[in-house]
Amino acid sequence: MNVTIEDISSVKKKLSFEVAPETVDAAIEKAYQKIAKTSKIKGFRPGKAPRSVLEKHYAPQMEEQVLGRLINDSYFKALVEHRVAAIADPEIVESSPLQKGQTFTYQAHVEIKPEVEVKDYTGLTLQKEKFEEDPTVVDARLEEMAAGGAQLQDAERDAAQNGDTVIIDFEGFVDGVAFDGGKAEGHQLELGSSSFIPGFEEQLEGVKKGEEKDVEVTFPEEYGNKDLAGKPAIFKVKLHEIKEKVAPELNDDFAKGFGLESLQELREKLDENHRTQEKNRIDGDLREKLVAALIERNPMEVPETMVASQLDYMLGNISNRLKQQGMSLEMMGMNAESFKQMYRETAVSQVKGSLVMEGVARQEKIQADPSEIDGKLEEIAKMSNAPLDAVKKHYASDEARQGLLAQLVEEKVMQFLLENSTVEEVPKDQLVASDQEQSEA
Repeated sequence: MNVTIEDISSVKKKLSFEVAPETVDAAIEKAYQKIAKTSKIKGFRPGKAPRSVLEKHYAPQMEEQVLGRLINDSYFKALVEHRVAAIADPEIVESSPLQKGQTFTYQAHVEIKPEVEVKDYTGLTLQKEKFEEDPTVVDARLEEMAAGGAQLQDAERDAAQNGDTVIIDFEGFVDGVAFDGGKAEGHQLELGSSSFIPGFEEQLEGVKKGEEKDVEVTFPEEYGNKDLAGKPAIFKVKLHEIKEKVAPELNDDFAKGFGLESLQELREKLDENHRTQEKNRIDGDLREKLVAALIERNPMEVPETMVASQLDYMLGNISNRLKQQGMSLEMMGMNAESFKQMYRETAVSQVKGSLVMEGVARQEKIQADPSEIDGKLEEIAKMSNAPLDAVKKHYASDEARQGLLAQLVEEKVMQFLLENSTVEEVPKDQLVASDQEQSEA
């Protein structure tokens, strides 16, 4: 077998093969021997049909088997001998006819994972948002928690207002005729929730308990029921009850509902959580800026295979998160194809970032030792508030442990890069202005 290899690009190679006639003949002979054992031809016992008869009936089957064997054997042998780091199945772009006693030739294109030689990765100048105290955050969060625990109680007011929940009977009419699905009794409706036809809820503001009112609305043009879409309607409504949300008092008893001893302890916990979230966000932004700067300094091609794999990974993540929330991509107005189109550039950037980080690790000989995995597992267990044994079980496979080692290497690379960069802390308002000036420059 002869093979020549040419670079099509930094991420794709062309392999041209010549398979010797004797190899072709041996493969054809072996294929017909295998076919003969299972062939069923009228007038002949299994395995006894002459070669000429087999060739007449089974030539396409033979050719399929031989081509598969010749291409697989020669292709994978070439990858090993020439150290071609293929990351996808080959694309056969050209092949000669399969003929006994003749050389078989074919050409294949294959994508490879590039080894990026990273340049200018030290001495970066980066801006990092300065963490600043915000005393209003904890108060706002406490108000949200109290609102979330609010209970409906009968309002002392006689007239309904925005935010109230009213109990109503209603029946809808179009052109004076009641329509299907337009009637209900004892229906609970929160005014201001926009859960009814536009304009309906607003007209109930100011209506008193026991009062009846004709509510005039127009169904939206895009309304689901085509018979009603775009048509004016009148709803005859009777309001029975008015309820308002009453939030619990913010005191020690409120805090005990969250497993804490006092309101002060709850405030401290919320402040700690806020600090952690903000610092993680700020650190994440800094890491993204660093990687983006390296990508800008190191233009590169990326294999389509790696981009497709990254998009599949991203799609799997978002689909799982939505499923946990009882939602789906379709409910968000997307499907798998539109998601991949929308986030393709993000996937390309992530692949480039991964290749850059791998390149720095290789050039600086940054590695992680398997002994460091236990410490990483303890960190994961603490961050996820999960039992250590459960985390160890989850990462027990070789593939999962290799993933952890890769994560440890990336963290070490990031630490190395930050230590060799100039990082300036800047207030958020100045940081935004600076970013705008740089983008305009």
